[in-house]
Amino acid sequence: MKAKAFTLPRAWVPYLLLAPFLGLFAVFGLFPLLFSLWMAFQSWEPTAGLEAMRFTGLENFVFVLGDVWFWKALRNTFWLAVVSGLPQHLVALPLAVFINRAFGRWGHSVAAAYFLPYITSTVAIAMMFTSLLSTDYGLINAALQAAFGIEAINWLWQPQTLKPAVAMVVFWRYVGFNMVLYLAALQTIPRELYQAARLDGAGAWSCFRYITLPALKPMMLFGITLSIIGGMQLFEEPFILTNGRGGPDQAAMTVAMYVYRLAFDFSDFGAANAISWLLFALLALLTWVTNKAFKEKH
Repeated sequence: MKAKAFTLPRAWVPYLLLAPFLGLFAVFGLFPLLFSLWMAFQSWEPTAGLEAMRFTGLENFVFVLGDVWFWKALRNTFWLAVVSGLPQHLVALPLAVFINRAFGRWGHSVAAAYFLPYITSTVAIAMMFTSLLSTDYGLINAALQAAFGIEAINWLWQPQTLKPAVAMVVFWRYVGFNMVLYLAALQTIPRELYQAARLDGAGAWSCFRYITLPALKPMMLFGITLSIIGGMQLFEEPFILTNGRGGPDQAAMTVAMYVYRLAFDFSDFGAANAISWLLFALLALLTWVTNKAFKEKH
């Protein structure tokens, strides 16, 4: 008598195919997220093991909200996000329009040169700018002195110049990324719209205002949302430029850097996770406000 062959029900097939991804996501995505949330309500010394965890309720959040260094880091983060993020779009949009008009479908080849900083190692970029901003032999100081007679500026060791220096590095790295986004969106706009507008007597500014800008609105929302998220999570550039310490008077210490220092320098994982979730709530609020600002008005 032959044994009956086992057949897998057809309805199970999609779940079986998804199982590897779901398993990896549960282990490396969902578990760390839930563990971080749990840690935000705990006091824990990592060297003592997991059994040393002690539930403290909202104590970590109360501590963070009363911590002057958290508020300083938050102000620094907002400053860097605005000063480095806003110029990215003010430069990227007209630059994308120029490349699209001047080079047409070949614009992506030209844009590749502007995109290179985005795919370059952050460490390499920070080391390059550390050399360029050097007080003694930096090319930026040499250029300023040759052109305007300005004495050498100690860019990375003065609170009033450190933040602009970090903002400049962030702007330089990401402006090309935003330009590529706008260029891709520009090349989806039908040429017939511009031709019809010119036949009706519309000039370059009118075409830009009434055709280009409305068509770019979804991409602008996408790009600005990414800039907000990236700006509020800024870590690599200020961390490397200040050797992980935030610079003089903690002038370039961002919220992400403060989370890192709380966790790994001061072993306060509870407060670090509490800040992470406060930052998540703030990002959710800013994203909601941005979407409301771009929402069509009827």
